[in-house]
Amino acid sequence: MIEVKIKIIDEGKIAIPAEYRQALGVEVGDEVILRLEDGEIRVFTPRLAVKRAQQRLERGYTSHRPSLADDLLASPEKKGKK
Repeated sequence: MIEVKIKIIDEGKIAIPAEYRQALGVEVGDEVILRLEDGEIRVFTPRLAVKRAQQRLERGYTSHRPSLADDLLASPEKKGKK
């Protein structure tokens, strides 16, 4: 992890160093998300936020539920029974 010391300037603004922007894949004018968590400010891209949300949904909904496809394939209607 690279740490740098920066100053807060007028109106509470900070400048994200170029190597950080490059690592995040963002350019001047792009939007980022700030999250205050455990006394730290975390900066991440909207793309990463979506990816994390998708992973949470996949873990929450798919890991404990049976496969819908398997249920449909095993249904009596598919086997010619009613």
